[in-house]
Amino acid sequence: MTRRFFPPVAALLFLTNVCFGQQKPLKLWYDKPAQVWEETLPLGNGRLGMMPDGGVTTEHVVLNDITLWSGAPQDANNYDAYKALPQIRKLLAEGKNDEAQKLINKDFVCRGKGGGAVPFGCYQVLGNLSINFKYNGSDSTGARFQNYERELSLNNALAKSTFTLNGVTYTREYFTSFGNDISIIKLMADKPGQINCNISISRPQRGTATITGDELQLSGQLDNGFDGKGMQYLARVKAKLNGGTINTSNGALVIKGATEAIIYISAGTDFKEKSFKQTTADILAAALKTPYNSEKQRHINNYQKLFNRVNISLGNANNTSETTDKRLISFHKDPSSDNGLPALFFQFGRYLSICSTRVGLLPPNLQGLWANQIQTPWNGDYHLDINVQMNHWPLEVGNLSELNLPLVELVRGMVKPGEKTAKAYYNADGWIAHVITNPWHFTEPGEDASWGISKSGSGWLCNNIWEHYTFTNDTEYLRSIYPILKGSAQFYNSILVKDPKTGWQVNSPSSSPENSFYLPNGKTASICIGSTIDNQITRELFNNVITASKVLGVDQAFRRELESKLKELPPVGIISKDGRIQEWLEDYKETDPQHRHVSHLYGLYPAPLITPDKTPELAEAAKKTLNVRGDDGPGWSIAYKILFWARLRDGNRAYKLYTELMKPTIRTDINYGSGGGIYPNLLDAGPPFQIDGNFGGTAGIGEMLIQSHADVIELLPAIPDAWKSFGEVKGLRARGNFTVDFKWQNGKVVSYKIVSPNPRKVKLKINGELRTVTAKQV
Repeated sequence: MTRRFFPPVAALLFLTNVCFGQQKPLKLWYDKPAQVWEETLPLGNGRLGMMPDGGVTTEHVVLNDITLWSGAPQDANNYDAYKALPQIRKLLAEGKNDEAQKLINKDFVCRGKGGGAVPFGCYQVLGNLSINFKYNGSDSTGARFQNYERELSLNNALAKSTFTLNGVTYTREYFTSFGNDISIIKLMADKPGQINCNISISRPQRGTATITGDELQLSGQLDNGFDGKGMQYLARVKAKLNGGTINTSNGALVIKGATEAIIYISAGTDFKEKSFKQTTADILAAALKTPYNSEKQRHINNYQKLFNRVNISLGNANNTSETTDKRLISFHKDPSSDNGLPALFFQFGRYLSICSTRVGLLPPNLQGLWANQIQTPWNGDYHLDINVQMNHWPLEVGNLSELNLPLVELVRGMVKPGEKTAKAYYNADGWIAHVITNPWHFTEPGEDASWGISKSGSGWLCNNIWEHYTFTNDTEYLRSIYPILKGSAQFYNSILVKDPKTGWQVNSPSSSPENSFYLPNGKTASICIGSTIDNQITRELFNNVITASKVLGVDQAFRRELESKLKELPPVGIISKDGRIQEWLEDYKETDPQHRHVSHLYGLYPAPLITPDKTPELAEAAKKTLNVRGDDGPGWSIAYKILFWARLRDGNRAYKLYTELMKPTIRTDINYGSGGGIYPNLLDAGPPFQIDGNFGGTAGIGEMLIQSHADVIELLPAIPDAWKSFGEVKGLRARGNFTVDFKWQNGKVVSYKIVSPNPRKVKLKINGELRTVTAKQV
């Protein structure tokens, strides 16, 4: 397993190692143990995850490893699919979209079960650690505990619980170490000999718990969908005591009469690590030799190298005396009373990014790193029609740029499989990925045309990896990703066909992710010619490849071909009769006007194709589109709308969406419509839990404070009235490799500083005034 935390390439970011002193205390806290998983506290070091519930009688700790997947590599391409393409296109040209869709379902989807089962696979929980306590004194069960507090420190990536029982104060500390790469729980009592507990570990399926000497182990092998011999895993648990005794009984570690007990959990899988069993043993041995305080301090130091890059204050934070669950309720009733919660939420998003992402491993999935089930919702996979992209949107502005690299490598690994898929379905050049992928780089269409045939996935991913370049100006990085970008552009270029009605070059078949429309005959369909998102992604990608070609001085002939093709593409947006941006080339009536996806505004965000200054008519049409779409939806959809309204410079509407995102909820059902919100532990509720809503909301707050997509750095482009009184940010990033600090009062910037490794002039919009300033050298 990879144990490296920071990339070796110094050119990634000269600036991001700049820290800004001591952060103000940032924490989530509660006055009772968690009753459900959605109240537990997420800890992680980019590979290992841990979610303790702080139980007094029994502590349940959910364990995760970001690489633990069922399934295996497969080839689900239908290599005869391209033969159906001419007929599909003919039916679409004749307006027989429903018939074309039937043909796609028959001959143009993946073979086998697709994403519905193994071998595609599923991200799964590693296991459950249980600590059963027995207390000395009159209340041996712990039922009458007092003075309970449970917290998660964002400053230090530490969780803690404390309570009093029978005159003894008990304290527990938890962290997944950024030092020795191990999960640690420390149990403490303020009087000698008070800790008595049994420690066991289990898994709902495909797990065997054993005792080897004084070490508790959980091991197993997941299903790969072929012969059952999929990914292997191993977790090792040992305890080190201050006082007392440790023995084993009935498959558990038994601790009696200790004053302190430190529990170490070392875990790993054979994903890219065949010697994982020895590696887990080595990690455990190293941690046991390291003094606890040294391990803890090393963990904090390594974590803070990332976290302390950004400080943010949005004004008053009056409700810090309330527990976080109650604070969330108070905020939803009266948002203006607590500007500290949005700042906390922004930093919580950065915390989650740091804890769920490690260079050299997999990027965060739909669950981020944290899952408590065998069958996670939507397989806990990588959805390519917004979700995995949204997971990475706050990284650049939030000064965590290198955490984009695991996604870059996932995409790089999709190119070769995507080339096979491009040939199999479209007889096309380049590479394509559709809607879902996994650690084995699945690129085939999904198993149903209504959602699985969307071709926007690979182009959308190229936006993410391109943005890393725009923020860093790292030409060596650009050189490394250029083949990915070029291959994607080759695909979209080679599948363009002339629309018989307009003469524009468009994709056919096409679709707008997961949405459908009414045909003139009253039937419904999802498949069309030239969906707006496909047109926008094609345009943006071609422009980016042209720019990259010029910067690198390569591929002049291909560049000219793309420049010529750009002139034949549909416009960025077509305004319908009612003033909205059409979702499809035809002005179809939507089956669901409040659909969760708003894919036809891709050109507004994340792309820079629609702006209030350069395309004011489209910006106004985007507002009408959003007004009809409404402000509710799953959590991630609400977060996306925050970003749209921020780009439209409507801070109050963006803020209203943020308050919608922060609706307290405990729902865990599978939701495709309205009702998104936030769980008591501040994780996003689709419902169920989907981490993209956290990351989208974090990016939305960043976009309200600073924007740099339109060739100018704009400070406070969409500040809501609620934040105007006063505030300060330090360490936010802007495109061009700039780091920005600024303060404001009464909605006006009163001071700012812009630094860069390469001092140069930059356009700055401040308090409505456009000026040219020179960035200082960092």
